[in-house]
Amino acid sequence: MTPAVYAPHRAFVAPARGSNDLGRLVMGILAVEFLFGIGLSLFSHLIESAAPDLAHNVLYGLTPAGLSIQLATFGLFAGSLALVMRRAHGRPLASAIGPLGPAAANLILAAAAVSVLYLALEILPPWWSAATLQDGPGLVAWTLALPFGLAAILVQVSAEELFYRGYIQQQLAARFDSPLVWMLVPNLLFAAAHWDNGGTSEESLQYVIWALFFGLAASDLTARTGNLGAAIGLHLANNAYAFLFFGEVGAPDSGLALLLFAPEPMTEMVQAPAAPAGVLNIYLLIDVTIVWLSWLAARVAIRR
Repeated sequence: MTPAVYAPHRAFVAPARGSNDLGRLVMGILAVEFLFGIGLSLFSHLIESAAPDLAHNVLYGLTPAGLSIQLATFGLFAGSLALVMRRAHGRPLASAIGPLGPAAANLILAAAAVSVLYLALEILPPWWSAATLQDGPGLVAWTLALPFGLAAILVQVSAEELFYRGYIQQQLAARFDSPLVWMLVPNLLFAAAHWDNGGTSEESLQYVIWALFFGLAASDLTARTGNLGAAIGLHLANNAYAFLFFGEVGAPDSGLALLLFAPEPMTEMVQAPAAPAGVLNIYLLIDVTIVWLSWLAARVAIRR
């Protein structure tokens, strides 16, 4: 049974009711991933042929232009989704957003509220150490790159929200009334997509768990409002914080960071206190708590 607070979700789901069979959804998900893979491969081939150095920076996100282009390639993901939705379901991409006016208002309110929360968390102790802080791009250069970086992040988060909390959530909710289905399934897929092969298995699993809770928060906001605006705002604030402020010198996805820190020497890493063993530790609890606080901040801002 759908809770009363999710009443706006019914209108949000309505465009999917005419094509809600599971086989079509599965084929649609596979088709989106396939088309995006082809588009990304073609783009990578073209940029490697034309500008190998830029291609390297795009692949690893090492410069403002490189990371902005990397994030903007999620426009290919949104384009693939638009094609599949039109061909397989007979509906436009905009139908996965909800009413555009309320969505835009919720996006701005949620992004602002969550950004204020992150600022407060930075101001409050414990404070990070500036001992390994290196020269970053400088405030002027960072500010000049900021509009392009924000626009690229908006493309990335919007594409992901359209796919997981828009398309997949709508299609499932059009067939299954239970939130256990239309909230859990899209976010298990979302979490699986965040498996980080570059870290240890424990770190990757923690990232997956964090992504699951983040996705559930975004799905809840979507169901409460009947549009993707608050979910995109939450996602935008989170990713802007991750990409725009802190990074490690020479590390992947550091190209847009204002503050760059030197990698920790191996000797310091050996002498540092060991992190709590296991996946379910204090660091994961803190990360999930921040997701919960972000969800609350967004709800307060949109009055839902």
